[in-house]
Amino acid sequence: MNFYIVIPAHNEADSIGLTLESLAKQTLLPKRVVVVNDHSTDETQSIVESFISKYHWISQVNVVSSDKHLPGSKIINAFYKGYDTLDDDYDVICKFDADLIFPNTYLETISQHFSSSPTLGMAAGFCYIEKNNDWILEDLTNKDHIRGALKAYRKQCFLDIGKLKPAMGWDTIDELLAKFYHWNILTDDNLHVKHLKPTGASYNKSSKYMQGEAMYKMRYGFTITAISAFKLAMKKKNLSLFNDYMSGYFKAKNNNVQPLVSPEQGNFIRKLRWKGMLKKFGI
Repeated sequence: MNFYIVIPAHNEADSIGLTLESLAKQTLLPKRVVVVNDHSTDETQSIVESFISKYHWISQVNVVSSDKHLPGSKIINAFYKGYDTLDDDYDVICKFDADLIFPNTYLETISQHFSSSPTLGMAAGFCYIEKNNDWILEDLTNKDHIRGALKAYRKQCFLDIGKLKPAMGWDTIDELLAKFYHWNILTDDNLHVKHLKPTGASYNKSSKYMQGEAMYKMRYGFTITAISAFKLAMKKKNLSLFNDYMSGYFKAKNNNVQPLVSPEQGNFIRKLRWKGMLKKFGI
């Protein structure tokens, strides 16, 4: 099974070498890895070049963009700069972050999951962060959700969902659309990936309003948005974020921002969200 991997990287000199080293040690090597050096001002480029000299399947694309570290469009636009350099000879396309250390059997295990289930569209392990000299689960979302840091898509699923949306919330929209097109999603508890930088640690402050905007673009509606915003603020142990998320939602609504999904897909998403929430209450 051919794995193609695209890694957007903005000032990742402290970690990109560790990520590439872990990929070079895989029991199933990727066929192509493209690092997109997105406007880095540190040693990211030279570190990647040192790996290119040793591994023919690693390449690099240097792009110039904003130096603000924002989730969503910046990351996905960088992803496409790398994706556009690849051919179509892949079975699985991955979008990985530049601050991950993968266990040696990661790609082989993901490949086995895809091979054993033709309806499996997306698969991944879990991110772990270091705390008090121990590696613990980065518990920001439900365990059936694949984190944006380590996405792997079967080729047909990737094409069916219209690839990745260049907006905040892309890593939720992809799963919702995968389910809309009847693909299954799998998370493997046994695959522990070290995440060297906690999610959002370096995001620009304005990104906090983008979460609510993303919920509007996914056609959640007010009630589901309010519930989701509250749960996320609780997860992050900062209730003031609830106001930020809702402000972002109403700003997008008042400005008639274009949703990222069709009305039909939005209806499916709302039903899916309600089903998931009611299930937690045993209803």
